[in-house]
Amino acid sequence: MANVDPKYEALFTPWKIGNVEIKNRIVMCPMGGTSLFGWFELTGCGFDKEAAKLFLERAKNNVGLIIPGIAPLRDTFWGKWLWQNPKMFRELKDFMDEIHKTGAKLFIQLTAGMGRSWAITELVGPLHKNKFTRALIKPIIDTSHELACPSEQPARWAPDIICPEMTKHQIHEIIEAFAKTAKLCRDAGVDGVEVHAVHEGYLLDQFAIEFFNKRTDEYGGSFENRYRFAAEVVKAIKAECGEDFPVSLRYSVESKMKGFCEGAVPGEVYTEVGRNMEESEKAAKYLQDAGYDMLNADNGTYDSWYWAHPPMYMPQNCNLEDVAHIKKFVDIPVVCAGRMEPDVGAAAIAEGKIDGIGIARQFLADGEWITKLIEDRLEDIRPCICCHAGCFNFSSSKGHYNTQDLTDTMGLARCAINPETMQSKKYYVKPAKKAKTVAVVGGGIGGMEAAILLAKRGHKVTLYEKTGKLGGVFVAAAAPSFKEKDRELIAWYIRELSKQPVEVKLNTEITDIKSLKADEIIIATGAKAKRIPIPGVEKSVEAVDYLLGNKQVGNKVVVIGGGLTGCEIAYDLYLQGKEPVIVEMQDDLITTPGICLANTSFLRDFFKANKVKVHLESGVKEIKDGAVVISDKDGKTSEIKTDSVVLSVGYNPAPIAKKSGHVHIIGDAQSVGNLRTVIWGAWDVAMKI
Repeated sequence: MANVDPKYEALFTPWKIGNVEIKNRIVMCPMGGTSLFGWFELTGCGFDKEAAKLFLERAKNNVGLIIPGIAPLRDTFWGKWLWQNPKMFRELKDFMDEIHKTGAKLFIQLTAGMGRSWAITELVGPLHKNKFTRALIKPIIDTSHELACPSEQPARWAPDIICPEMTKHQIHEIIEAFAKTAKLCRDAGVDGVEVHAVHEGYLLDQFAIEFFNKRTDEYGGSFENRYRFAAEVVKAIKAECGEDFPVSLRYSVESKMKGFCEGAVPGEVYTEVGRNMEESEKAAKYLQDAGYDMLNADNGTYDSWYWAHPPMYMPQNCNLEDVAHIKKFVDIPVVCAGRMEPDVGAAAIAEGKIDGIGIARQFLADGEWITKLIEDRLEDIRPCICCHAGCFNFSSSKGHYNTQDLTDTMGLARCAINPETMQSKKYYVKPAKKAKTVAVVGGGIGGMEAAILLAKRGHKVTLYEKTGKLGGVFVAAAAPSFKEKDRELIAWYIRELSKQPVEVKLNTEITDIKSLKADEIIIATGAKAKRIPIPGVEKSVEAVDYLLGNKQVGNKVVVIGGGLTGCEIAYDLYLQGKEPVIVEMQDDLITTPGICLANTSFLRDFFKANKVKVHLESGVKEIKDGAVVISDKDGKTSEIKTDSVVLSVGYNPAPIAKKSGHVHIIGDAQSVGNLRTVIWGAWDVAMKI
């Protein structure tokens, strides 16, 4: 492409997977919730038109290869096999004709299943544990089949549930289903399939990893036996579809595991209990020789989930070194995923270290990001901030299974910062029937989001912000060094706001909304920090004051509150070389539902690996000069010597007016939440004005 920045040129060179040519090196990686055969593992629910719309828009915006989210071979509900649904593939054929008009290619990802990684919810768990209810619901959802593993072992999301051992008959059924389904995909015009997966601790990976696989038959024991399942899958597909039909494999180079539910954070010295690099070098070659045409690679399992789903705490390009190493042992293309930066990926491709870059969540945040990259409009790209709040907020803490809300389970692959993603029927820009004057009070993310949308709809908008800058409390949230994408998001919002005919009045505090001459008023004034009623609380530093640098702290810092903000502050303190200590009343850190386990488990594992002291089930009795007095669950008191105390115990909504007919309250001013609730809530109100 003539106009593309030279540092990105390598991304826009053609390459081949088998005999299929891909126009550029950018792969849209699979994400849960984007299966063309419907999500919630409902293969019988019909072709997913919302996912199809998502992919067609991305295809028109210059993606080279699209791999939709996993398509279960067997329907979780009612147990029907995907290959038994011919109507689905007729619809797929029509869709493939549209995809090919754009020049993009598309592989369908087929999954053998999750095994112990099946995300058991707090609704399903009790039904499975009771023999009577398990038998009662079996015709609808066979939980024992979904949890079937290479060997009996604890479930990842419910350690008190033991997963049953998969039978050889079940293995052979799955292999047959891969072949039959792949042929239907080929006949529908699909360019290839991807096998899910010797990756992320899913079923085929559990068979491959000795730590999980204790079988004594031909599918366990030796290296060849453990990788037999994955090898027989690709051989069956090739036998059914022909040698020239490409088959990619989703592959984890290393497991990054210390044990059950114990991951290894970057830089940690540990003993690998999963697949180590030595075995991976051998496995990659073995799987290539079995017939796989590409490795779509990263690292990790659900026990070290932050490698495969890196939060903002993980380094950018976190898997590149390991994936580049494994490419030396194969002759097939290798794609690397995991917070990949386009310039770094392009350089790695130019140097022959990898063949393509895998990008996932950035496509949810901004479907036009490749086009903007080509046109040298990087500042117009809405950045993914790796929050997982909309796309994959499976959450868990001590004593709880997957606490994700059912509506979220049914609607994965949405985006916290882009409500239109996978929700185009609910959220869209529609011209207003009558143009109104609208005052927005508060220039945080919610206020800016509402102002931008209202202006796009044709309203005359004035935005009032009491300080001299836009961004609100998110400026503080974006302050730590690892929040570079948050800072980019604030800059993006300010730029997008400047494109709209919105009058912005900074340093303008509104105390009485009656002074506003507007048809409609939106209150987006955020929340105020809570203060706990204990002696000496005035000696503490509020979280926002710490984050903004308004108040300095010493070397040893007690952080009161082990929620997300408190843990991020402790992490930030550690990165600065200070000594944080966390005091939390709950029995685990970050117990709020809806915060992805990939994010929370990183912080828990990081604190454990780096010996950051954490006092759970403990309350603060008093803050003294140089010490904090705490009380544990048994009422025993003790003192923690400290230089400073940071208070992070939550917030209370702080609206400046009450809701009425023409007064609307959004964001934290209405109910304290997260960026997703702020942004989606802004749309809920602004679309109706």
